[in-house]
Amino acid sequence: MPRRRQHYTEEDVRVRPSRRGTRPRSKQRPDHADAVAGLLTAVDRGRYHVLTDAGTPVLAIKARELGRGALVVGDRVDLVGDVSGAEGTLARVVRVHERNTVLRRSAEDSESHQRVIVANADQLVIVTALADPEPRPRMVDRCMVAAFDAGMDALLCLTKADLAPPEPFLQRYAGLDVPAVTTRQTEGVVRGLADVREHLVGRMSVLVGHSGVGKSTLVNALVPDAGRAIGVVNVVTGRGRHTSSSAVALALPEGGWIIDTPGVRSFGLAHVDPDRFLAAFTDLAEVARDCPRGCTHADDAPDCALDEWVTGAGPVGRARLESFRRLLASRLAGDD
Repeated sequence: MPRRRQHYTEEDVRVRPSRRGTRPRSKQRPDHADAVAGLLTAVDRGRYHVLTDAGTPVLAIKARELGRGALVVGDRVDLVGDVSGAEGTLARVVRVHERNTVLRRSAEDSESHQRVIVANADQLVIVTALADPEPRPRMVDRCMVAAFDAGMDALLCLTKADLAPPEPFLQRYAGLDVPAVTTRQTEGVVRGLADVREHLVGRMSVLVGHSGVGKSTLVNALVPDAGRAIGVVNVVTGRGRHTSSSAVALALPEGGWIIDTPGVRSFGLAHVDPDRFLAAFTDLAEVARDCPRGCTHADDAPDCALDEWVTGAGPVGRARLESFRRLLASRLAGDD
């Protein structure tokens, strides 16, 4: 028996209601006029620790409208939601203020990818040990280049002066306008902190150094309740072990902030334009205007105006040119 054909009409069609509602989606975003401002002090697995301007520590997440841009320690942000700081509460970061400075580094000189370390710091404290482990001048040079490029002041902090004198190392930087402080340990107590604090009070300073130089020991001495883990130096490799896994901003008792960062083994400078670096040496930059087009200002640069100038510049001028060219060579090493 042939199957009978079914005839359908519009009455047989069922239209399921939309689950999204009928109101058209708007591109307008809330202005968050009631947002609370604060300082981002730490980042931990997608959670942001923020100290509000009222002094309340708040845990927050990033709002979706901010996109994938990274938030870093030192950022000034605006919060909405529960900003009471009570346990179990979570606010939202809805706005990031414009950054005054950004400290960056690349993994290698040949890589274009940049990693932002901290934001809004105005001073880079380059921490290096005079012994155990042995100082690494090239790392110090690279940190100085990064500081100059970011528009930050640089401060040399030499630790473990009880194991080696600081004068031979400081001689390398006699031609630069970079202040230096030294610390030493006697009977388990860090000495020389008064000089260090004098350079830190009222400023936002970021501490950078390779592992084992005593950075965490210095931080714990400056901020007694910081509780930063302290590592030891490997007697075979002469290198330290990473003890800080993430950056954290700590308020100084005397006023100001220090940002402790994890120890680094390299500091790539692929993002630094050598011409911008020359501008940090105002006297040399003025002379370099007479250089031929395309001059690299390096030791082997033909007809470089700096070579003629230095003959009558005296000891200070020679020291500054030597320092500049050493730092420049450190930057250009990745381009060779």
